[in-house]
This record gives sequence, C-alpha cells and structure tokens, in this order.
Amino acid sequence: MEVKDYLNSSEEKMQLAVEYLDESLAHIRAGKANPKILDGIKVEYYGSAMPISNVANVSVPDARTIVITPWEKAMFKEIEKAIINSELGITPENNGEVIRIAIPPLTEERRKTLVKQSKAEAEQAKVSVRNARRDTIDALKKAVKQGMPEDVEKDGEAAVQKLHDKYLKKIDELFAAKEKEILTV
Repeated sequence: MEVKDYLNSSEEKMQLAVEYLDESLAHIRAGKANPKILDGIKVEYYGSAMPISNVANVSVPDARTIVITPWEKAMFKEIEKAIINSELGITPENNGEVIRIAIPPLTEERRKTLVKQSKAEAEQAKVSVRNARRDTIDALKKAVKQGMPEDVEKDGEAAVQKLHDKYLKKIDELFAAKEKEILTV
C-alpha cells in the first residue's frame, strides 16, 4: 500500500467521527425547537417500530414549538405515548388535529448539564480521531518493516498529524457552536 492509501483510510475514519459528533450534538436540545430531538423516539406502526417522522409530518412553526401532524388518526395515541415515555421530559398537547410540543426554556443548571454532555460527545469524537491517527502510524511503521523507505514513512506520519489537527479543530468548532447555542438565553 502507498502512503496515500493509509492517509485516505485515516481521513475517512476522522471524517466519520466528525459527522457522528455533528449528528449527536443535533439530538441535544438547546432550548430551541428542533425536530431532530424526536429522531430517537420510535412509535409502534403496524407491528414495527418507526421514527415519528415516518408516520407524521413534523414542523417547527416558531422557536419554541414543534407541531406533529400524524397521517392516520390512530397514530395520535401512539405518538403521544412514545413522547411521554421518552427521555425528553416534555408533555405533548393534543387537540385532535395536531400534537404540539412546547419547548420550555432551559434552567441554568440544565444548560450546564447539556454543555457537559456535549463536551463528553466532543471528547469521544476526539478519541476516535486520535485512534485513527494511531492506527495509521502503526500501519506505516509495519510498512517500513516490509520495505517502505523510512523518510516516506516520516512524511506519512507528518501528513496524518496534519489531518489529526485539522479534524480536532473541526470538533472544537462544532462543540463551541453547540455550547454557544445552549448557553444563549
């Protein structure tokens, strides 16, 4: 294998770590209405568990409200039950036409908890990026034993370090943006 192949593999793993972090941070509610907070909630639909977005229209009319319009009347009770039983901690309102979820403003204590949770997610992503770097460096060192020139291996290590730094910076930026979103009152 060439150094480029090792670097591509490493960059792919680092990119996946950043994408996963972005996705996990989107699920952390920050006091604003975001339909992604419902993604983890499944409802029973004809014998199988489905995300709410697959059985209803989910919209955000304003910054503090999520409106769910089920496609079938029978789904009202199922969706309501799933939201109440979820870890959102929010009680939905049902008027027979739509289900409304009012997002309450966060307390200072809850904001700090959410920032800690976000920081833990970011740290997990950093660990993944570091692991990808370590795996690539180990693979390059094995390649030296199989005949790769040492200067090529050193250049590869420097390149993977640059990738590592680039992706850690992206992770820090994602975390900073989420932290600002959470702490903004």
